Amino acid sequence: MSTRLVTTPCVGICSSGIGDDVCRGCKRFAHEVIEWNSYTEAQREVVVDRLDAFLAQIVASKVAVVDAGLVRSALLEAGRKADEDKSALLWVHALLSVLPEVVDRQSEFGFRVHAKYVGLTAGQLLSRINDEFFALSKAHFERYIAPGIRAREQF
Repeated sequence: MSTRLVTTPCVGICSSGIGDDVCRGCKRFAHEVIEWNSYTEAQREVVVDRLDAFLAQIVASKVAVVDAGLVRSALLEAGRKADEDKSALLWVHALLSVLPEVVDRQSEFGFRVHAKYVGLTAGQLLSRINDEFFALSKAHFERYIAPGIRAREQF
C-alpha cells in the first residue's frame, strides 16, 4: 500500500458542472470530480495514475526525453515541483506550460520534439497535447465507464 498523499488533479477549469462527462480541465470523469472528497487515498491513486499514464502516452507521441536530469533541473529552475514518482514526460508537459522558449531550446532542457511537430510553438504543442489528452479520456469514458452508468440508470 502506498503512503503518498494524493492531491486533487483539479486545475480550476471544471466543465463537469455544466454537464460534461469528462472535465475539460483535469480530465477526470464527472463522478470522480463529484465524489473526490469521499475517495480513499487508494481510489485517488487509481484516478491519478490513469491520468498520468494517459498524459505520458500523449506527450511521448510528440517528444522524446533525452536527459531526464536536464528536464528535472529546468522544471525546478522554473519554480515548479518535479515529482520524482512521475515520468519525465510529465515534467516536459509542465515545462511547456511555464516556459514558452522551451521548444526553441529543447536540447538545453533535455528533450527532443519529434519531427512531425518541429516548428510548433510551446503553446501550440501544449494545445495539441491537451486536446488529445481530453480525447483519450473521453474515449476511455465512453468505452469503459458509460456503459455501466447507462445500465444502472435503466434499473
